[in-house]
Formats: sequence, structure tokens, C-alpha cells
Amino acid sequence: MRFIPKFLLSAMSPDHFPNVSRTFDAPEVAFLGRSNVGKSSLINTLLGSKEAKVSSTPGRTRAINFFALHEGTELKFNARPALIFADLPGYGYAKISRSISAEWPKFIEPYIGEREQLALCICLVDTNIPPQESDTLLIHALQAMHRPYLVVGTKSDRLGGNQLSKSIAALKQAHSIDRVLPVSSKTPNGVKSLWPEILNVIQD
Repeated sequence: MRFIPKFLLSAMSPDHFPNVSRTFDAPEVAFLGRSNVGKSSLINTLLGSKEAKVSSTPGRTRAINFFALHEGTELKFNARPALIFADLPGYGYAKISRSISAEWPKFIEPYIGEREQLALCICLVDTNIPPQESDTLLIHALQAMHRPYLVVGTKSDRLGGNQLSKSIAALKQAHSIDRVLPVSSKTPNGVKSLWPEILNVIQD
């Protein structure tokens, strides 16, 4: 299945979320994780484009950025997207964590907790660092809200086979989960396995 990606809008308030209409009533897939975990890079790899802005400075994404995915090879006027990706602000970076934390209750928590169109939360965790408590808190929060989620281990290309296996095992144990899907934005590793998980939300 091929998609034409298109930047939709940036939201810093629930009033700015895409309107539920014939045009935008599509299942949404949210990408969540710590600052600098590679959310925007992974989105670009999935889309085969540079729609999501990537910065070397953690914490640059301060709004929820929505991207519409239109099925096919030609973008038609007022066509209903098949999917919408939501790139959420990161958390956990020391220099900006307080400001980000202050913003979460305003529009990020309402999006995760109340958005009817949210069909899947992709939680990104870094395979190159020890498991982080902030990631555990997010996963437990999604479980409490009964939100469908998938934990994805980023930057897996930086680790050898044995190192990656140990990292995945440590992440699963620390977060009390059964599965972590390793991916890389620099190689096809894991992306081919991730797409079917995303496409399932269309069929559901």
C-alpha cells in the first residue's frame, strides 16, 4: 500500500485538533517518546519523505504535528486520508522537561485520553540507553486508559545482535511488557514489520 503524505496542522490546544468530518475522520496513530528518541526520523522513514521536521536539539517539537496519509499515487482535492500520524512532543530531557511537563495537561493528555480517533499509540524507547522510568510511566498510563499501544525500540542499527538482544530483554523486563519491536530510521530494520501493525488500524 502506497501513501502520499501531507502535513496537516500543528496543535497546542484541543480546539486545534483536526475536525471530525468526512475529510478528517480517519484513524490516528500517535508517536510518543522521550526527547531525541527519534520520533520525527521514524515518521520520515515510514513516509519515505521529510514531512516531519528533525532537529538535533532535543525538545524542539512543542506541538502535536498531524500528517495526513492519502492512499494511492495522486493527491485528490478534499480526499479523505486513510490514516493520520500524530507526532507528539517529547519528554524527559532535563533542560526542557519542566516546560514540557507543564504543557502536557493542556493538550497532550486530553489528546491521549479523550481522542476518539486515536487508534494506536507507538511508544518509542531508545535501545542504546538503560530503560527509563518516564517510559514506564507512559506505558502504564496507556494501559490504565486501555489505549492500544506498541513499544518500538529505536536506533537498533547501533547495536550488534547480542547487544540488541540484551537491550530488548532489559526493556521488556523494566517496562513489564512482552514485546519490543526494534527499528532503525537509517536502515530497513524493523520498519517492514512496523507497517503491518499500523495498517491494522485501518482494517479495524
